[in-house]
Amino acid sequence: MIDILACPIDKNHPLELFESKAKEDIISEGALFCTKCSRFYPIIEEIPIMLPDELRDKKHEMEFLKNNKEALPEKIISKGKPWHL
Repeated sequence: MIDILACPIDKNHPLELFESKAKEDIISEGALFCTKCSRFYPIIEEIPIMLPDELRDKKHEMEFLKNNKEALPEKIISKGKPWHL
């Protein structure tokens, strides 16, 4: 599926994939990252949440970042858009 996903903001493709939890080659938690606009999109319960900024839940995503700060790269944790730690 990663081969067909593009950033909903700038349509950049391909996105970088980072996993924080996986089972049997299926990523249950992680993030997709757009190298063009520096936005990240969380993967929660195997589902990529790829919404435009105005529809994103800041509280929920900040908790996601806190819970995954050891598993995700610095460019997502401290510099990712639309928000970071």
